[in-house]
Amino acid sequence: MASTLKINEVFYSIQGETSFSGVPTVFIRLTGCPLRCGYCDTEYAFYEGEKISIADILRKTASYRTRYVTVTGGEPLAQKNCIDLLRLLCDEGYQVSLETSGAIDLADVDSRVCKIVDIKTPGSDEEAKNRWGNLKYITTTDQIKFVICDRNDYDWAKEKMNEYKLQDRCNEILFSPSHGQQDATQLADWILEDQLPVRLQIQLHKYLWGDIPGK
Repeated sequence: MASTLKINEVFYSIQGETSFSGVPTVFIRLTGCPLRCGYCDTEYAFYEGEKISIADILRKTASYRTRYVTVTGGEPLAQKNCIDLLRLLCDEGYQVSLETSGAIDLADVDSRVCKIVDIKTPGSDEEAKNRWGNLKYITTTDQIKFVICDRNDYDWAKEKMNEYKLQDRCNEILFSPSHGQQDATQLADWILEDQLPVRLQIQLHKYLWGDIPGK
């Protein structure tokens, strides 16, 4: 297996987000991202990393006793060989999730992968990068996330939910308060007031370990 990927880190931790929150998971963080979201907490992954063969990535993943794997970044799909990695992880029997901005075509992502698509709100400063055509590849096993920076983001996300009927397309809609920017309790109150069909998620790993890379 000759294919390689530029990898920032492979680590074992507790999944802090999505419906898999709390589950021990292997994280494969790829280097590189074409976006520059204002709240990004993984800027170290923009450039830092080393080329590793997919075979070695699979061996490293297998050294941990879990069947849960998250491929993340940066933006993992910015590297074309990510598609091969996702497929091979699924072939090995892992339950695989992909954390992506949705700014890159999702057409070739293996159907066994749970796609976690982060739709960029105005507060991210990258709203223009949203590739709305990708919604046709979202299935009822996938999840859509909005990082909420303020009330304007919240109202915008509600509009997009209705415009694209997102609750009919995916398994979960996630509203995540931008850490240190949007108060989580206030966001919870808004959700309850409007009776939205969403899951409030906080970044569990940050409450456990703060901003330590590799956690």
